[in-house]
Amino acid sequence: MTKPADRRSDPVARNVLSAQVKDRILQWILEGDLAPGSRIVETRVARELGTSQAPVREALRDLATLGVVEMQAYRGARVRRPSKRELVEAMEVRAELEAMAARLAATRITEVSLAELRRLIADMLKWADSGDVHGHALSNTEFHAAVVRASGNRTLERTWSMLEPLARTYVTAAVPGIDLHWLGQRHITILEALEVRDPERAAEAMRAHAKEAEALVWEMADTPADDMEETPGT
Repeated sequence: MTKPADRRSDPVARNVLSAQVKDRILQWILEGDLAPGSRIVETRVARELGTSQAPVREALRDLATLGVVEMQAYRGARVRRPSKRELVEAMEVRAELEAMAARLAATRITEVSLAELRRLIADMLKWADSGDVHGHALSNTEFHAAVVRASGNRTLERTWSMLEPLARTYVTAAVPGIDLHWLGQRHITILEALEVRDPERAAEAMRAHAKEAEALVWEMADTPADDMEETPGT
């Protein structure tokens, strides 16, 4: 007979499993295994991950809230292809969050964290040498996440994490033929500002970095600039 305490723990266990499934699906999307427009079949994911469909369904709902997945009645879930306008709007908000993070990090960052940032820039240039777009995108994201963590502001970090997957999906899957060396080198000015512990310089370097990324979206994304919604199945 199941004890009441055991029944109370069931929802917690399901939530933990759902979070793990969400992380795995997000990883597939960000690494390009699930391209924009791809259908996500609950039964297939459940079978591959060795779980029931319930945590998969919950994970997909969470990803839909983040704007990474679209849920359609009778058609299931698909990886969203965000419009230029949606991406730029997300980038504008993210830019201010990252500028705040850089300002705070400039006075709080440790030598260990600075060493991590140097390593991540080196990794980006290494991925650029080998032409690995996905590896480059992941190191790029790790760099920004490290700066946000170094801010020491957990509320900022949680808010930033809601916007980050959308932008990372774009970088991984929607910018063909970009100069990866240039993308990696763009992070050096942020690192230099943090190294000299200059809060305003760090914030402005991060804003300039974001503005360049926004311009890149308008120039290179293949969705209409005024299209606010995804075209299903594209």
